[in-house]
Amino acid sequence: MKKKLVLGATAAAVLTAGTFGAVSANATAPAAAPAAVAKADAGGDGLRQTTHLTIDAATDAAEAVLEAAEKENQRVSVAVVDRNGNTIVTLRGDGAGPQSYESAIRKAYTAVSWNAPTSELAKRLEQAPNLKDIPGTLFLGGGAPVAANGGPIAGIGVAGAPSGDLDEKFARAGVAELAE
Repeated sequence: MKKKLVLGATAAAVLTAGTFGAVSANATAPAAAPAAVAKADAGGDGLRQTTHLTIDAATDAAEAVLEAAEKENQRVSVAVVDRNGNTIVTLRGDGAGPQSYESAIRKAYTAVSWNAPTSELAKRLEQAPNLKDIPGTLFLGGGAPVAANGGPIAGIGVAGAPSGDLDEKFARAGVAELAE
């Protein structure tokens, strides 16, 4: 009789604990998701498609820049950035100065931000000297925008040649490579 009583009490305790655990688990379970989920599709005036350079195209442009610079015995770095100024590719040419890497990125960013060559933008500093205070920009010759369908899609920046004019000439070689 004692065995039956102990086994019965144990079974009751296990059953009670199991029931309590199930009730507790149900009480803390998240609410079920609503049956109908609202869907929002952007369309019409709320949707804009853009063109982007592939990594292959950006690399081809950067290599064209280095080839153009090497033909004139110049040691430069080149950067290609996307429409948002994010770096797609950077190449530091053999013998390019340590400052040229960062300068190329900033020139590319500046060119795509204003969709204009940085040599033209440098001239605007006379009327608006505070432009140079915008973070990440560099208003020196050597940056060229890349456009498609009338809008900027990338920027190419070059730094390391003895003048901004040469840097920009090499950047235009990269733009020309993309036009082919």
